[in-house]
Amino acid sequence: MFLCFGAAILSLAVHWRVTTTQQQSDNSAPNRKFPGSIGETAFGASTTGQDSQQNSDRKSGTVSQNVARDTDIPNDSRFVGAESESKENRNTDTQPKSFFTQFSTQQKTASKLGGMKTQVVVDLSDRRTYVYQGDLVIASYPIAIGKKGWETPTGSFQVMNMQHDPIWRHPITGKVFPPGSDSPLGERWIGFWTDGRNEIGFHGTPDIHLLGTAISHGCLRMRNSDVRLLYDQVKVGTLVTVRD
Repeated sequence: MFLCFGAAILSLAVHWRVTTTQQQSDNSAPNRKFPGSIGETAFGASTTGQDSQQNSDRKSGTVSQNVARDTDIPNDSRFVGAESESKENRNTDTQPKSFFTQFSTQQKTASKLGGMKTQVVVDLSDRRTYVYQGDLVIASYPIAIGKKGWETPTGSFQVMNMQHDPIWRHPITGKVFPPGSDSPLGERWIGFWTDGRNEIGFHGTPDIHLLGTAISHGCLRMRNSDVRLLYDQVKVGTLVTVRD
């Protein structure tokens, strides 16, 4: 009797074990992984749904979309960098264009001015000399003019002769002064009037404190730096108008 009872218990235990093992096998079947699921997890695919949902995701391209989302980040970064670089290039490209536009405008202006006639106007009341190109004043210089009894002649004249480092002879004493910046005639001479014996013109002077006064023997005294500029702006034949 004990043998029969033991055999019955053993039979029940074996049956229970087989049943339990089969149930565990059945329960684990839906969670079984397929080849490729590691890759899906690595790219951010969902692992919480059923197999049918995973199959549906594969068919609909969910995995591909997730992959695309992950790889879009560096693409966006590159795009922003390219856009920034593009803006910098546009800004860089604008500068030379702007420079060349300004340079072209200056060239056109210089060309127009170069085609205009240069003339010099001396205003004795202002104690200034004006250089015109066409109707445009391109320079203005302070001057000293002829004193009483040696007034600077008025009227229209032309530049007659031009000299570097002129030698001056005093009109009364006849004393000759050597050339140089300390000479009474300074560093340049631009003559525009003569009576056949004496000449009047623009010249430099070391006595710049006398500019703006009536002190000369008819000539127009200028700073040496100014008369050098005027010398380069005129030529023999340039019109010189002297007015009160």
